[in-house]
Amino acid sequence: MVKNQVHSSQSGTFDISAAMLHIIAMTFMLMDHLWATLLPAQDWLTCVGRLAFPIFAFMAVEGYFHTHSFKKYILRLLLFAVLSEIPFDLMYGGTWFYPVHQNVIWTLLLGLLGVHLMETVRKKQKLWVSLPVCAAVAAAGALLGTLGMTDYYGAGVLTVFAFYIFRGRKWWCLLGQVLTLYWINVVLLGGLMYPIRLFGMEFELCQQGLALLALIPIWLYRGRQGCHSKPFQYLCYTFYPVHMIILVL
Repeated sequence: MVKNQVHSSQSGTFDISAAMLHIIAMTFMLMDHLWATLLPAQDWLTCVGRLAFPIFAFMAVEGYFHTHSFKKYILRLLLFAVLSEIPFDLMYGGTWFYPVHQNVIWTLLLGLLGVHLMETVRKKQKLWVSLPVCAAVAAAGALLGTLGMTDYYGAGVLTVFAFYIFRGRKWWCLLGQVLTLYWINVVLLGGLMYPIRLFGMEFELCQQGLALLALIPIWLYRGRQGCHSKPFQYLCYTFYPVHMIILVL
């Protein structure tokens, strides 16, 4: 960690650590949930909140490539998905059991299971075999996310896949992230449109399209871990169910 910090300062480049990305994403999520519960008149909160999920999706993929045990990683996510479901149902549906919408950790779980399958096939099979298999896995993941009614539905699962497929800092990876996030958030999800007048012309800005701004902090991340203690890791996990319980209360 010290080595990474020294290298960053010597090169004169500004970067964001993985720990800071988590904090930024949690802050944006809290703002979005404040709008959904206590401050519904403050639309700017949910506008900023659009940036949270792409960061979580990106960090889930990074976690996959940096974890020492995928099994432990996925079981940990499964545990917190289960623990978060009642708080999510209470916040979102106002009841202990709200089966028509599941919390966002289930979305990340589906995405990571698909990523693991794609990565396994990619390592063992030739390109002409792995490409159609990966396409089938992506379609199946999106379908399961939609049928399972996880948060962001199939589009959320596709967001995780997008950060896996276009992982890296080459120009085509960055372009791929922009184009896929635009397609997922503006074309697939769409939603509320804001009329904007600029230079005498009128435009419409898609609220969900603001999610593309999440690429700014994501691109400022260059692999530095930052704080990686066990307490901090579990703080990141417990933040999700705990903050929802507090908002419900």
